[in-house]
Amino acid sequence: MNNKIIGFIGGGNMASAIIGGIISSGLADPDHVIAADKFEEAVARLKETFGIQASTSNVEISSNADILFLAVKPNMFATVIPEIRDYIKKDALIISIAAGQTIEKIESLFEKEIKLVRTMPNTPALVGASMSALCPNKNVTAEELAIAEQIFNSFGKCEVVSESLMDAVVGVSGSSPAYVYMFIEAMADAAVCDGMPRAQAYKFAAQSVLGAAKMVLETGKHPGELKDAVCSPGGTTIEAVAELEKNGFRDCVISAQRACVLKSKDMSK
Repeated sequence: MNNKIIGFIGGGNMASAIIGGIISSGLADPDHVIAADKFEEAVARLKETFGIQASTSNVEISSNADILFLAVKPNMFATVIPEIRDYIKKDALIISIAAGQTIEKIESLFEKEIKLVRTMPNTPALVGASMSALCPNKNVTAEELAIAEQIFNSFGKCEVVSESLMDAVVGVSGSSPAYVYMFIEAMADAAVCDGMPRAQAYKFAAQSVLGAAKMVLETGKHPGELKDAVCSPGGTTIEAVAELEKNGFRDCVISAQRACVLKSKDMSK
């Protein structure tokens, strides 16, 4: 990837996670990653943390990037895109990571033919464990989509999906790390209540979540089957599961995630 310049408009948490993933994986070195942010302190942080070129000029970054990430907040697209649309390279591959910004809406803001991949990664990109969805527009070639997949696979895993599924993706992976962090925190709080030191409680809880997730991914077994295997008759685990069910655990997760999806759909209007 070091024959291309990868640029970022916006240097916030998600952009930083992706930049960190790209560089730490060795897909691109810092000399081939550039970024812009409107805040001087963010520019300084990007330079210091990743050793990349960064500035406050969106135009400067856009005019030099072969692959350009739109990593600003969704409500900034209507301001940022008109600023940069006349300066992007003719064959630049544009990658959007914003929730609620459809391909049609982004294309209309550029007011010309562009190569666009709408995506939704998540912040575990920073530790090489992101789950991302990709959806190309009609101008993106198979080779260009493969390049996008290579980038997203460098900091986790990715799947190409239809645009109709992108709101569901926001709920199940884009926003879901927040729900998982809350679950880990709650498990750790319970362990602290039972006398475990907090740092140790976080380690036990987080490693258990990681291990359970690996079991789902690597065994291919249904989560319910894996749950049943832990629940001995009359044992401690089924007691906890029964308590979770009594308090509407699964219903709460489903309702929360669907609220997230509805918000994403509302942002698309």
